[in-house]
This record gives sequence, C-alpha cells and structure tokens, in this order.
Amino acid sequence: MKGPLNSVDPSGDWAQGLQKARLYELILMDIILGELPPMQVLEEKALAARYAGGVSGVRDALGRLAIEGLILRRPRVGTIVAPMDITEIEQAFEVRRMLEGRTAALAARNHRPEDLPAITGAFDGAEEAIAASDFRAMLAMDHSFHRAVAFATHNATLARFVIALQNTATRYWIWQMEKQSPEDQMRDVTLHRALAEAIALRDPAAAEAACALLIGDSPSAQRA
Repeated sequence: MKGPLNSVDPSGDWAQGLQKARLYELILMDIILGELPPMQVLEEKALAARYAGGVSGVRDALGRLAIEGLILRRPRVGTIVAPMDITEIEQAFEVRRMLEGRTAALAARNHRPEDLPAITGAFDGAEEAIAASDFRAMLAMDHSFHRAVAFATHNATLARFVIALQNTATRYWIWQMEKQSPEDQMRDVTLHRALAEAIALRDPAAAEAACALLIGDSPSAQRA
C-alpha cells in the first residue's frame, strides 16, 4: 500500500526506491550536464523509453523539476528544458550565500553519526574522476555531498530549499568545470573536503567559513 510512510524517507525527500525518484535523478543529471540542452522539448513517452521507466513516473519527475525551475511548461510548445539564465544564476548565488553557510553550521551542530559517511566520503574517487575527465562522476559526487549536508541539518524544509538552489547553481558549476584545469578541479574538491571535516568536528563556525570559501565569487565577478 502506498502512503506517506513508504513514499518518503526520513529526510522528507522521495524514497530512493521509488521509480519517480530514480527518473528525477536521471533527468536532473542530464539537464545539468547539458545532455538535455536548454530549450529542448521534453516528451513524456520519449523520456520513459530513454530512461526505461513509466510515463507516470516521468510525469511526476517533470512536475518536481518544474517546481525547481529546471524545466518550463509553455502553451502550444510543451515542456522544455529551462534556458541558462545568468540573472537567475546570480540570484541563486545570492540566496546560496545567505542560506548555505548557515546550513553547513546547522549540519555541524545537528548531524548524527549515520549522516557522516555520505558527507566525508562523497568525494572518494575524485582524483580518478578528474584524471578521466568524468564530469558525470564529479556531478554525482557533488550532488551527493550537498544533499547529505542539507539532510544532516535535520530540517527537511531547509534541505528542500537548499537542494533546489544547488541544482540551479550546479548547471553553471558544470559549465565552469569543463573549462578548468585538473588542478583547479582538485582545489574545488579540497574545499569540499575541508567543509566535510569541519562538519565532522562539530565546528559550526569553521563549517560556515569553509562553505563561504567553497561558494566563492559570483558568476559576474568571475567574468570580470
């Protein structure tokens, strides 16, 4: 029997065993990586075939992505991948600066022992992924890390906001990463690991400071 107790996990997110959760993650990854490029029309039946899922699961996944602003639904056009809007990315950056530092501090204060492996081990294998230019693997690591930090706050409402923001910002991060040297990419991994260490040590001030370094400059400042 379906219901709230087996359709969501303790964090308030969709339970990972659900088809719609799997489809959401696959479509999200392909949007961020550009394999489903901006302005591409998304047809439910074609997506169901592409990801070996059902149309109803695809529809649920697209509904969530629409709420997060990663797809748009246009009259007479249909469902399309949202364009890369630099204004929206700048705004997301501003909100990240306000929220994510406090999120990291809360994770340092509130995390439980079972939360830590997903945070401290998220970038295991990053060196090999960077050497292979495996952007999909790096994206999966980054996605897992930020989800784990958000859920370690044990504030499901905050986690939902932060994860949606992160998904928007990661489209820009992937685009930037493709232009970075392996050394630059490794520096980014080192910043993630420093944040993980501060959280593990239950040091909210250090976690907030490490998060500020990780977020870095706004896209407009980087172009200057």
